Amino acid sequence: MVTKPPPDDGAQMDRLLDEADRTFTSLERGQVVDGVIMKVDKDGLLVNVGQKTEGIVPSREMRSIPMDAWDQFKPGGKIVVTVIRPESEEGHAILSLDRAAGEVGWRKLQEYADAGTAIEGQVIGHNRGGAVVMVEGVQGFIPLSQLSSIPRAPAGSTEVPELAGLVGKKLHLKVIEVNKKRNRAILSERAASQEMRQARKSRLLDELKEGEIRKGRISGVTNFGAFVDLGGADGLIHISELSWQSVRSPEEVVKVGDQVDAYVMKIDRETKRIALSLKRTQAEPWAAVASKYAVGQIVPATISKLATFGAFAQLDGSVEGLIHISELSDKMVQHPKDVVKEGDKVAVKVVRIESDRRRIGLSIKQVKAAEADDLFAKFKSGEGEQKVERPALSASMAAQLAEAVASNEAQNPA
Repeated sequence: MVTKPPPDDGAQMDRLLDEADRTFTSLERGQVVDGVIMKVDKDGLLVNVGQKTEGIVPSREMRSIPMDAWDQFKPGGKIVVTVIRPESEEGHAILSLDRAAGEVGWRKLQEYADAGTAIEGQVIGHNRGGAVVMVEGVQGFIPLSQLSSIPRAPAGSTEVPELAGLVGKKLHLKVIEVNKKRNRAILSERAASQEMRQARKSRLLDELKEGEIRKGRISGVTNFGAFVDLGGADGLIHISELSWQSVRSPEEVVKVGDQVDAYVMKIDRETKRIALSLKRTQAEPWAAVASKYAVGQIVPATISKLATFGAFAQLDGSVEGLIHISELSDKMVQHPKDVVKEGDKVAVKVVRIESDRRRIGLSIKQVKAAEADDLFAKFKSGEGEQKVERPALSASMAAQLAEAVASNEAQNPA
């Protein structure tokens, strides 16, 4: 049996030391490295940067960190430092936190970009293309198209928006491009605003209930209606829901910036659409028609619209009736404009009431000249402002009208 000689302990130790030496890489001036804090005192930090000896971060290389913020540094904590001198007389590498701040900033920006996290940055300047912003110690740029704090210029406009007012302001931003080699960091205020608005909209959609009335602000007006900002989400008031009266243009009723009470008609949570109504926050004019008007009654009216088949006339409140072309005059009429024009004040006789269809038939030709003169004389003297003379309403007719209004309300709830 052959016995192996005992190991040479000295040779084995040399091999281990050689292997240990090979695990350490040489530090170079200006190199940015990761380290682990070993000790914290008033003179600075002792840091393990993977070398035979620890590196030192002198307090003079920590001036970017306020003294009251030194509590964030604790043994075992990880930091990023820049090598100022690979080795001092004592054998320690001299490191800097201040000079590594930019690297930390670039790393954080990349993390924010990868995670899609919104951050805050302060505007420090501007040029024709957009705003310059400082974020995490890195100078970034917000193109004009990505700024939401200023109104967008109209399409085709060469006018440069005024950006000086943004300097010094803090903006909520998202990182959309990071390229340290090119020293390029592009950010977007618009993307961050849209994300915040979507979050608020989701919360609001969860809170909203159909049938309730919410306060809001008119945020936009189009030819088909008006948008209302309910505090996180926009709802639409269709032009037909702006007023009980006939509306030609939404701008006749509302304008951007108006504060309104809006009735929530419908919520589509799948498409995130909210249908609102302005007129349903007010009493339905037709609810009082049965008690206010009767067939045969002579009342004042204002011509509101002309059509080939007649003229529409607005009565007291928001009720509109139709004067058929055959009821405009005793003479043959080719077009209503030959007899009346929009805005004319006329005396009309109520010839038909269809509450279930929300229709009132009116006539000018059935009003005698003396009756019209008497009606307007009363209004001129003030007697007719509160009360309009009308024939007595029979009990049976009143009952029929009341029944028709109730039936219509049941079929068309507010």
